[in-house]
Amino acid sequence: MFEGKNLLQARAHLMGERLDLKALENAAALGEGPLLITAGSEGAAVLFRYGAVVLFGLSPLEEAAFLSQLNPLVREAFENPEHESATLELCADRDRLEKGIVKMRFFDVPRLQIVADVLAKSVVLAHYESTTDAIFEGIEPFAQSLRARGAIKRGDRELLSTIGDMLLIEHRTVGIAQIGDKPEVLWEHPELERLYARLEDEFEVAERQAALGRKLEVISRTAETVLNLLQHQGGLRVEWYIVALIVFEIALSLFDLFFRR
Repeated sequence: MFEGKNLLQARAHLMGERLDLKALENAAALGEGPLLITAGSEGAAVLFRYGAVVLFGLSPLEEAAFLSQLNPLVREAFENPEHESATLELCADRDRLEKGIVKMRFFDVPRLQIVADVLAKSVVLAHYESTTDAIFEGIEPFAQSLRARGAIKRGDRELLSTIGDMLLIEHRTVGIAQIGDKPEVLWEHPELERLYARLEDEFEVAERQAALGRKLEVISRTAETVLNLLQHQGGLRVEWYIVALIVFEIALSLFDLFFRR
């Protein structure tokens, strides 16, 4: 694969929430787990069901054409897809990273799958980092409002909708994209563990996942606080309604007592 080439450009795109790989069952696969197929005149593509595509050795025109062909297979497409890139270079001795360049002994299927796995996880993290940051920024005004008034206003209830968003992010990063898991290809090629570890360090996959998890936890606790406050305020309203009814009944009794003798 890629005979006669010493340099190779890899580009990852997160196109949407899902990619329907069943439609590609009849495609000639160069590798499985993840799926690797030919693309362009001399390139290759690695496809992930969680919406990521990693392209190797495609020209800009070929890349645009290939992504356009994939559009019908994308579910819940993103308006502003995340991108990530890496430069791969053949070397004679050992796989390593040097000055940001991924140096590889071969441009073979297992190595390309490993590079694709890390790049795909990186774009997934980038997407949910930006989503979570936007929600996270809304927590400080909410906290200041709560401190100033000692209660929540009706508009703050919208924060509860973030609970579903947070659950979806956790499901997609941990359950579907399996950010914290190693790729299947390492089971058959354990000798590539070091390459995978170097790439994971280069793109800070573990650190970013941990930071994302901490933010999700803070947002989740905030949403839980809102729920408790809403329930408390609702309970207080019920108590005041009961008090008002009792006062009203006492007033009626006094009216009967003093004015209807």
